[in-house]
Amino acid sequence: QVQLVESGGGLVQAGGSLRLSCAASGRTFSTYAMGWFRQAPGKERTFVARITRSGTAPFYADSVKGRFTISRDNAKNTVYLQMNSLKLEDTAVYYCAAARATFPRERDYEYDYWGQGTQVTVSS
Repeated sequence: QVQLVESGGGLVQAGGSLRLSCAASGRTFSTYAMGWFRQAPGKERTFVARITRSGTAPFYADSVKGRFTISRDNAKNTVYLQMNSLKLEDTAVYYCAAARATFPRERDYEYDYWGQGTQVTVSS
């Protein structure tokens, strides 16, 4: 089992940047693919990005491609989401998730463990 804690959210102006972090407990972090999802007010949770166990093959939602970058540091048990050129529509609670599957994609049921989320608010 793994516990996930997100941090780094906050208020930022449109066009700005934020870096989210997700720290995982346990010694098995490197055995999980990791993903980021988000949930805007009144909407369903949606996929943002995914990275494999070894940190390769990043996969992004079309809405963030070219602006967001997912990465991980297995020595620090941490996955990151660098968010650049933020838009108003990026406002959401951002969740990290861990998957036992090798190449999970955008469906949330493919992920086994979830963090509590961190709020990102983009203002005009």
